[in-house]
Amino acid sequence: MRWPVLLCLLLPTACGPFLSDDIVPAALMPDGLTEAIFGTSEPLAEWESEPTEAPQGEPALSLSLGSRRGVAVLLQEEGERRLWRTPGGVAVATDGARVVATAGLRQVLAATRFDGTDLLARLPELGQGEFRATRVVDLMRSATNPTRMRFGVRLNCRMIVGPAEVEDTLLVTEICRGDASFTNRFWADARNYAVFRSEQWVGDDMPPLVVEVVTAPTSPEIILLPR
Repeated sequence: MRWPVLLCLLLPTACGPFLSDDIVPAALMPDGLTEAIFGTSEPLAEWESEPTEAPQGEPALSLSLGSRRGVAVLLQEEGERRLWRTPGGVAVATDGARVVATAGLRQVLAATRFDGTDLLARLPELGQGEFRATRVVDLMRSATNPTRMRFGVRLNCRMIVGPAEVEDTLLVTEICRGDASFTNRFWADARNYAVFRSEQWVGDDMPPLVVEVVTAPTSPEIILLPR
């Protein structure tokens, strides 16, 4: 996989199981080397006062974190796994509609691991109802200080899928408890289950990351071969 390598370059300790043999996590580097690469402060990205518009037709997401806003364009994709980045350096990795890693924030989501399949990816199969799932995440506040990382944050989540107030829209509410407590919300088109807006937890003591689809990635064209 190539897109996780890009995320590794943005945030080496976020590589998780996708780490290549030739990429060294920052936690394993000598302090002098990590400071030379990253500096002594946290690698915070810059948010634009007026978010730059994505080129017309190019896949893009609108990101909001409190009062800060930015437009992230697609860097790489492999199936439903995608890597997005704003001009100011905020990067998010998504698996379908879910944000599974971030870079450039005060606290970053370094990795997400599911106990089984992410229920959010199974919306067409599950339909409306209430479901439960477990996942584990890794968090960090500094790219150069392993003592400020939290590994194995276990989350027990209850997902409720039902109609939203807007016609032809589903609201997916995900209530998570365990080593962290929060509520995620996803709004999806009831006709095709495509998520077009979400509010997602990306770390402690931070507002939810609001993700809105500006231009959705184009689905791969299916070519029927003659029999």
